[in-house]
Amino acid sequence: MNIEIKIDEFEGPLDLLLHLIKESKMDILNLQIEQITNQYLEYINKMEEMNLNIASSYLVMAAELIEMKSRLLLPRHEEEEEEEEDPKEQLVNRLIEYQRYKDLTKEFKELEEERHQIFTKSPESIKEYLPDIEVISNTDVTLNDLLQAFQKFLERQKEKEPLITKITKKEISVEERRKSIKGILKSQGKVNFLDLFDTLTKEYVVVTFLAILEMARQNELIIVQESNFGDIICEGI
Repeated sequence: MNIEIKIDEFEGPLDLLLHLIKESKMDILNLQIEQITNQYLEYINKMEEMNLNIASSYLVMAAELIEMKSRLLLPRHEEEEEEEEDPKEQLVNRLIEYQRYKDLTKEFKELEEERHQIFTKSPESIKEYLPDIEVISNTDVTLNDLLQAFQKFLERQKEKEPLITKITKKEISVEERRKSIKGILKSQGKVNFLDLFDTLTKEYVVVTFLAILEMARQNELIIVQESNFGDIICEGI
């Protein structure tokens, strides 16, 4: 068998052994110790002839293979076979385990190459890519303004106590809540947006918010905010 020496091709003696086994088309589970030892020693000798530095781990493996080959050639008693562990079986297990790690390493390298094809950038605001948020009815307050104010309101309430989750006996509709808000605006003229959420059940909060939006769309009230981050006021028309 002609052996072509390649420098820095192998990562260690087990890697070299796997290469020789593959080149010989040998079954790793039916490892031919004498044949693989001869091929391994031939490879080591070629390296020495080329004045290449041989790592100590390669020489240790060479010694182990020579010892295994010698044991196979010497006659053995049945008692010795039962007491001693089979060095060939140990080597086969080491090779199988190393092959598994090598396969995993190959998969990781492929995943790393795929990851190099993915380019990312730092997060930035996407407001410039969004369409302008429609102003609610005849006011300069947007739906986004209402949602932010509503979110802050819920956060403040959560710090104090959670919203009541008990189901009420009498449900309220959006239409009924619209009528009650109209009555409040008729008597008071204007009211703070957040003051309309006077009952803290999930159903009541949601219905109130939807009622305010519907009234704004129907020009039944005006929503104003005198300054940025200031209070949002609902005024009757």
